[in-house]
Amino acid sequence: MPVSSPYADRLNRLPVERHEVEVGGATTAYWVYGPGSDSETEATKRTDGEPPTVIAVHGFRGEHHGLEPVLAYLPELRVIAPDLPGFGETPPLPGRTHDLAAYADWLTEFTAAVAPGAVILGHSFGSIVTSAAVAGGLETPRLILINPIGAPALEGPKGLMTRLAVWYYDLGAALPSRIGTALLRNRLIVRIMSITMAKTKDPALRRFIHDQHDTYFSDFADRDVLRDAFVASVSHDVRAYAPQIHVPTLLVAAQKDDITPIEAERHLATLFPEADLVEIADVGHLIHYETPSEAAGAIRRFLKVPVARGR
Repeated sequence: MPVSSPYADRLNRLPVERHEVEVGGATTAYWVYGPGSDSETEATKRTDGEPPTVIAVHGFRGEHHGLEPVLAYLPELRVIAPDLPGFGETPPLPGRTHDLAAYADWLTEFTAAVAPGAVILGHSFGSIVTSAAVAGGLETPRLILINPIGAPALEGPKGLMTRLAVWYYDLGAALPSRIGTALLRNRLIVRIMSITMAKTKDPALRRFIHDQHDTYFSDFADRDVLRDAFVASVSHDVRAYAPQIHVPTLLVAAQKDDITPIEAERHLATLFPEADLVEIADVGHLIHYETPSEAAGAIRRFLKVPVARGR
């Protein structure tokens, strides 16, 4: 039985269109939310005083739907949300290992193709991809990181769980293809991951979160892409790129994040030449599902976007 989204009413009022573009030798699928969604080139035609266009990059094992609750609270913004290569409706990049360099190159090329000069936003693994791309030369006026990975995953409060995850993805890659893929898509394991990350006590919201993970967490192209992306996600963090990012940056961090402790996020903020840190209480690594309104409010203030009437 389908689980209703607590954000459905807002999302149903938000214009959205699907588009495709050739990037890195493959077709990237992306969705345009909000005003101006009738043209993929509209981002380059914004006039002074209009809200900026934002490119939103999702996290590991996710796809563009994961960030929709945040977008539901930002109807004033035009947001472009692609599926990362190898996830959702975007196929893998041909002839490349899906490491951090490949994803950063892809994002730079994607931005140039659909919205040069857009604000860049990344969640979780997307925070590493976006930071690496901006540090490597991707031009953007501002950078937004939600649940940024601000410390090595193997050293966080769930370091043991991360080591078990390394073993899990290694095993999935080593087993015969059919068995390994089935293991990586195992619904019980996906549910355990979801339960571990969710902090809310609201039973309806927990059902929605678990349904989102059941629906989208196994929407990856193949086990090789999944393992490559996982290795990239636990082998890097934002700290390495922060000092090289010379644009205003917003960090939206959770005080109960099991992947990056809030103390590490506070330290991460000091590594950027110019950064604002917004902390959200009583939430963990699922800000985008559990507290999207608070995240959207922080983004709106950072971008100096007024609230639309009637919202």
